[in-house]
Parts: sequence; structure tokens; C-alpha cells
Amino acid sequence: MTLQKLMAGLALWTAAAAAFAQNAGYPPPQNVLQLSATGTVEVQQDLLTLNLTATREGPDAGTVQAQLKTALESALGEARKAAQPGQMDVRTGNFSLYPRYTRDGKISGWSGTAELVLEGHDFARITATAGKIQSMTMGGVGFGLSREQRAKVETDAQTQAIDRFKAKAAELARGFGFAGYTLREVAVNANDQGVVRPRMMAMEAKSLSSSDAPVPVQAGKTAVTVTVSGTVQLK
Repeated sequence: MTLQKLMAGLALWTAAAAAFAQNAGYPPPQNVLQLSATGTVEVQQDLLTLNLTATREGPDAGTVQAQLKTALESALGEARKAAQPGQMDVRTGNFSLYPRYTRDGKISGWSGTAELVLEGHDFARITATAGKIQSMTMGGVGFGLSREQRAKVETDAQTQAIDRFKAKAAELARGFGFAGYTLREVAVNANDQGVVRPRMMAMEAKSLSSSDAPVPVQAGKTAVTVTVSGTVQLK
């Protein structure tokens, strides 16, 4: 073994020994309790997202693209009349073209899809606008929480979770014969889960071109849950 390797090995052993000695000076924690608590608040979904789509087929890509562009421009023109920031925002979605093939692998034609998205707090405005658009059909509908509503609900659920965590820690401390506790580590996590699945009523997957009546929809509720987990030192 060369002197260089010997010195390197000695340095590595010395560092490991120092780390062990340092850790040995701190006994493992005792009387530490791990627990978690949750807070849940159920709230009405206040954000509607409604997708309208147009699908076209033709012998060549240019024709299909032109037809989709016409359908989308017509829908945008109608939607922009009622657009209002926050209440009903309008944006384009997916726009795609793809070939259709025969069994022997040759291109037999083209298909394409264009999408328009209406989103906001004003359900009546959104559904009425969707009913007036003649060049597209219903693609889907979804509900959610706005940032403002989510922040408010998360604060309420967080307060609930913290109160439950503290009460649970105090109760367990007494149960184990201790007078109280101090916090060591705490983690807070939030999420929301749908309680009622968003759905369209009566007109799902149906063309809107036959009527300018508002699209019937039904919002559900969602449960926002905040979990507080961590460790406490019993004392």
C-alpha cells in the first residue's frame, strides 16, 4: 500500500470516528410522540369551465383547417360579445389536424378538432353564451374552486386542523402521564377532493346547433382538507 493511500484511509477513518463521537454525545430522543390531525371544510364549487369543440373531416389538410378556422372564428365572435374578466373568460384550446389511413397505410383523408373554452364565476352568462354558439358542440364541463375561494377555505380548514392537533397532543400527553408538550416538527398539507362529480344535464354530448337555450349544468361541492402532522416532545 502506498503512503498516499494510507494517508487517505487514515483521514477517512478519522472523519468517521469524529462523526461517531459527535453523534454519541447526543442520546436518542425520548418521550417523543408522532401524530396528525385533519380539518375539512365542504364548499360549493364556484368556477365553471365549459369546453366547446368542432370536428371536421375532408380529403386534404387545407380544407379541414379552413373549416375549423371558420367554425372557431364564428364561435369566438359570439363568445367575445359576452366576455367579462373573471365572470366569463374566453380562450382557445386544442387545435389539431391528423391524417386518416387506409388498411394499406395510405392517407385517405384528414380529420381535425378545434376547441373553445369558456370559464368563470358567472354560470348563467357562460351557459347562455354556449347555447348561442352554433358552430361548435359541447365537449365537456367541469367545476372547481377559484383561488380566492380556495384560499379562504384552506385557512378555515387549517385553523380546524391546528386546533385538533393541539387538542390531540394535549390529550395524549395527559394519557401518558405528562403535564404537557412542546412542538418539535410540524408539516402542513392541503388538498381538495370532489364530493359531487361535476356533470351536464340532459344535453351531454349533444349538438348545440339546434337551440340557443342555455346549456343546463349542475355544480357540485368539494371538500378541502388540510392535514397537520408532526412530532411533539412530552414533558
